[in-house]
Amino acid sequence: MNKKTFLLLITAISALGGLLFGYDTGVINGAQFYLSKYFELDATLKGWVVGSALLGCFVGAIVAGPMSIKFGRKWSLIISAILFSVSAWGSGLPEILPETVTMLVVFRIIGGLGIGIASMNAPMYIAEIAPSNIRGRMVTYYQLAIVVGFFVVFLATYFIGNSLTEAQNLQFGWRRMFWSELVPSLLFLVLLFFVPKSPRWLAIKGEDNQALDILTKVHGEGEAQKELIEIKSSLKSDEPKVKVNYFSKAILAIIVIGTALSVLQQFTGINAVLYYGADIFEKALGFGKEDVLAQQILLAFVNLVFTFVAMYTVDKYGRKPLLYVGSIGMILGFLLLGVSLQQNAVGLVSLIGVLIFIGSFALSMGPVVWVILSEMFPNKIRSVAMSVAVAAQWAANYLVSQTFPMVMESEANNSAPWNGSMPYFIFVAFILVIIFLTYKFIPETKGKSLEEIEAFWE
Repeated sequence: MNKKTFLLLITAISALGGLLFGYDTGVINGAQFYLSKYFELDATLKGWVVGSALLGCFVGAIVAGPMSIKFGRKWSLIISAILFSVSAWGSGLPEILPETVTMLVVFRIIGGLGIGIASMNAPMYIAEIAPSNIRGRMVTYYQLAIVVGFFVVFLATYFIGNSLTEAQNLQFGWRRMFWSELVPSLLFLVLLFFVPKSPRWLAIKGEDNQALDILTKVHGEGEAQKELIEIKSSLKSDEPKVKVNYFSKAILAIIVIGTALSVLQQFTGINAVLYYGADIFEKALGFGKEDVLAQQILLAFVNLVFTFVAMYTVDKYGRKPLLYVGSIGMILGFLLLGVSLQQNAVGLVSLIGVLIFIGSFALSMGPVVWVILSEMFPNKIRSVAMSVAVAAQWAANYLVSQTFPMVMESEANNSAPWNGSMPYFIFVAFILVIIFLTYKFIPETKGKSLEEIEAFWE
């Protein structure tokens, strides 16, 4: 097997963690209509069932750091695959066991743990094994897999739902939607046993020969020797018996910068648009609730196309240019949407605004944040620093998801001069912060080895 095929194979397998990320968070959207009727959920319980996985995501991201240090990136992903499989199996299990909402929530939280662990370890593993000249594109496969996961689960739940009667969907159709995740999760679990361990993790553990063997398969013999020397050099500054002081000024600053960028990914308002955008589509194009398929296909298509654009430009033009261009696009999209709402002129301009925002996010903050987070942290703190940044992102996701409908329904938002536009102008303010943070604190990592990026902070 040649170097390129080997790298693509292990990247694709690792990126399945992203597909399951998208699949697991998307399957609840397809199933919740029927399970809510089945369990006769009120609004509070419905919100808890739908959002409970976020609690698992947050906890999973926190434990992912120590787990990655102790067991390595590969075995952390294997554990996440097991959690995905248990969650998928258990979420549809009430047909056999006593049917309780609590059981369903427990299994949704287990799935969230898998998402939290995978969302930190998958992009980090890809970054640690990929050559610097194509590392951005390789890590972007992870974001592409998330987008594909959302799209595939939508098709799966739509097919299951439409192949059964309403009575069958209420009784067992929603369970089959959850069980459909067993196919990709078990595939992920089996294939992970065929990928190598991270060479940088092996070097940290003193397994230099194994690390060199894997680096040789990816880089070739001469380049592999050079890579290993750089890795070992970056680790020499730490005494093996001395613990890293994460609260030292230099290290804390790096973690804060990465965490701020991670949180701002959610403060763009992406999930507010994806979770609550149906009403905008309905007003803009006259779509009814039965036309959810057309709405989702349109969003998924734009998301997918611009994720591909990011994949093939992130290593050519760099990370920061994509963040700048994408931020400007997101601002333009929300300004079109916000002004049309203010003027009570919701229509095609509003729809164009939403699609410009989605495309701009898919071009920039969607994939590029994962690329930068997987690259920017030094070897000695990468696991813990990424764990903190990803956990903070899940907390921000929950915060935005909970507060967006509250702001939307507030009296101030629904009266002049806002007329429903307030949240989008708030998001614009956060996107301006992204531009400032990128300009002032984010290094350009294009074409640099992880050890060269580490030297930037020094």
